[in-house]
Amino acid sequence: MHCRCERRWNHDSPLTILTLVAAAALAGCNSEDHTIVSDPAGPDPMANAVANAGSVTLPPSIQASKAYRCKDNSLIYVDWYSDGSARVKKSRDEVGAPLLAAGDKALTGDAKAASITFNGQSCKA
Repeated sequence: MHCRCERRWNHDSPLTILTLVAAAALAGCNSEDHTIVSDPAGPDPMANAVANAGSVTLPPSIQASKAYRCKDNSLIYVDWYSDGSARVKKSRDEVGAPLLAAGDKALTGDAKAASITFNGQSCKA
């Protein structure tokens, strides 16, 4: 019996396809050196704006948030700010309540006081 051990080249084998893909990828490589330069139009125009910006003053932070029970049995919520101003709200989640400046006559007291006066009415924490 004669053994026929002939090996044929298979165009669809994974090794053949992988070899062809690798050869194509390497053929696309360029071995030249690349030099990256900045924008030919000139330096960044925002660089001077940032460098010339003055100091930034941050808004006041909330120093304390307290709930107060007033004489008429109503509740108010006061956010006391670090600059002495305050925001009086009718609910804890109210948004957009006006900010009362420090020394406003509608509100007397501070975050450390056990009782305050709001619109002429005594309220206790």
